[in-house]
Amino acid sequence: MGDNLQAERVSWVGLGVNLGLVAFKYSAGIMGGSSAMVADATHSLTDLVTDGLAIVGFRISRRPRDRCHAYGHGRAETLLEALCGLSLLAAGAYIMLDGLWGIWGALRGVPKEPPSWLPFWAAAGSVVSKELLYRYTDRWARRLDNFALRAKALDHRSDALSSVGTLLGIGGAVILGGRFAALDSLAAGAVSLFIVRSALPILDRSVNELMEGALPEEVQEEIGRILGATPGVLGYHHVRTRRVGPTSAVEAHVLVAPESPLREAHRIATRAERAIEEALGEGTMVTIHVEPFEERGGVDDAASLD
Repeated sequence: MGDNLQAERVSWVGLGVNLGLVAFKYSAGIMGGSSAMVADATHSLTDLVTDGLAIVGFRISRRPRDRCHAYGHGRAETLLEALCGLSLLAAGAYIMLDGLWGIWGALRGVPKEPPSWLPFWAAAGSVVSKELLYRYTDRWARRLDNFALRAKALDHRSDALSSVGTLLGIGGAVILGGRFAALDSLAAGAVSLFIVRSALPILDRSVNELMEGALPEEVQEEIGRILGATPGVLGYHHVRTRRVGPTSAVEAHVLVAPESPLREAHRIATRAERAIEEALGEGTMVTIHVEPFEERGGVDDAASLD
């Protein structure tokens, strides 16, 4: 609950910064006649939208579990992260087409007025502010182990890098002028590549989670080591894992001595659950099913685990 509240606060900071950048960059791009700066402003606009989506997602995911949502509402973050990736992809495609159209016009000899210095200084300010925002968001994302915040941090870094391309393109167009004014459109196309590149990993991770993808291999191996080291556990199988927004869910079957009393078997399962929760973090949803250990034809249950 506290982690999600802090994540929401971080998103509010990003939203405020992006709101100011969007207004400043669009004004500079339109007044300064720079398609690259308008493209960069559009990139910041997608960040502004995704900041809003992230805040909504964090608020929904804080809702407690209920009869209809036994695993909580954490998938709201995942869904909005996917929307974040889709919006970035769409913005990147649009800006790429616009940049290519400008380059094609230059190749056909269509004259293009070079931009003024105003978009150049707007791009310089964007580089500094977005890099600082990236470091701030990334620090909290690592501290909270929050995938949605990591996605937002990558958004900020991609915006900072794209603004570097915008800075160079506008600077070249202003200084060189003439046919080199097309450098402004070329910079817009470069910005689109950064946007698309940042969208793909976000989409991959969120879609994998929505498709019930398992936790990383190293985490699954750690769960296996914990189960194998739990006193009273003679074997385990049917280990299933998944991510549910900011938390993880783990299900497993453990094998105990068939003569163990029910109370003792319950204690063994509880020890395993607590050990996994300590390793994966508070709030991890762990379900342990107890089965009797049996030997079958010389091959025991523990030797044939999946």
